[in-house]
Amino acid sequence: MPKRLAQLEFRFPAWLRKAVSPPSKTVRKPAAGQPDPEMTSWCKGTAQSFELPELAKKVRVSWNPRMRTTAGRAWWPARTIELNPKLKDFSDEEVWRTLKHEFAHLLAYERCGRKRIEPHGIEWKTACAELGIAGESTYHSLPLKGRKMKRKHSYACPSCLAVILRVRPMRRAVACYTCCKKYNNGRYHDHFRLIKNEITPPA
Repeated sequence: MPKRLAQLEFRFPAWLRKAVSPPSKTVRKPAAGQPDPEMTSWCKGTAQSFELPELAKKVRVSWNPRMRTTAGRAWWPARTIELNPKLKDFSDEEVWRTLKHEFAHLLAYERCGRKRIEPHGIEWKTACAELGIAGESTYHSLPLKGRKMKRKHSYACPSCLAVILRVRPMRRAVACYTCCKKYNNGRYHDHFRLIKNEITPPA
């Protein structure tokens, strides 16, 4: 089964857009890694409209050329958003929709503070609705091509014998999620710790 990618494309009708909808003019990309002034300004203004002064003060939006298959991602409490430059190969609407998707994460976390919430839980869904993208999906279906990297590190669960292949070696103790969920309410247990296979998997 192919790996699911973050954020599905979602087309929303005009009547769902709120007053905080972004400008319709063409998006211009600044130098890689530099804040995008137009998008950053929109996020600041939107944060102010929701009476979130700290978010309005610190939020920044930039383009990250190192992103491959992910359309965008948000960081909190850094209050930053990174977008994939490949989004410009599609449409301005797709760019702004992705920005709203990521900004909804910042809204959700800003409101909840240190309270632990699900990344795409009710708080995020509520923020999406307020930004005009009610019903937004967690994943996207954009054809963003990534690098194919050989998974040459193999690990096995000593309980169910499931094999997990990794591009890079594991740096810390990791247990079989399926077994931990089945026998230990989803919590880590050393009995299900993955063991490295000495035989290198085929290419």
